[in-house]
Amino acid sequence: MRLTAEERHQLQAVIKKLNGSSQKVRRAQILLKADADGPNWTDQQIAEAFDCRTKTVENIRRRLVEQGFEITLNGVKRTRPPTDKRLDGEQEAQVIAMRLGPPPAGYANWSLRLLARKVVELGLVEAVSHETVRQTLKKRDDQPQDRVLGDTAGSGR
Repeated sequence: MRLTAEERHQLQAVIKKLNGSSQKVRRAQILLKADADGPNWTDQQIAEAFDCRTKTVENIRRRLVEQGFEITLNGVKRTRPPTDKRLDGEQEAQVIAMRLGPPPAGYANWSLRLLARKVVELGLVEAVSHETVRQTLKKRDDQPQDRVLGDTAGSGR
């Protein structure tokens, strides 16, 4: 594989400044050593020098040919999060409305776990963790966090 002068310059800048993730720097190092107009190392030499497998080097070379320089260097950006959201916008609104209403009989305040149980009881979702409820309520910036959660611990009261 042959790199252009511009690509070589960009790779050297990434390595010199350690610009980006460690994976990006390693990919830049591998690409520079694999350049036919440069050192032209074998896959085995590159793998030994950078303590990786020869398959890693082969994959980087193949990606350069198939997907281009930018994707090889920077990697592919995710289009979707690794897990889907538990609550959609309407369900989040219902959780917030429930939190703003009075707590159930026998409770002085809404707790995260109580809200999570109530959301499941009402059938809004099949299962939800108290952490998901916390993140939903945290989106509201108009109230201090300890008041939103009904937590007096740590507030000095």
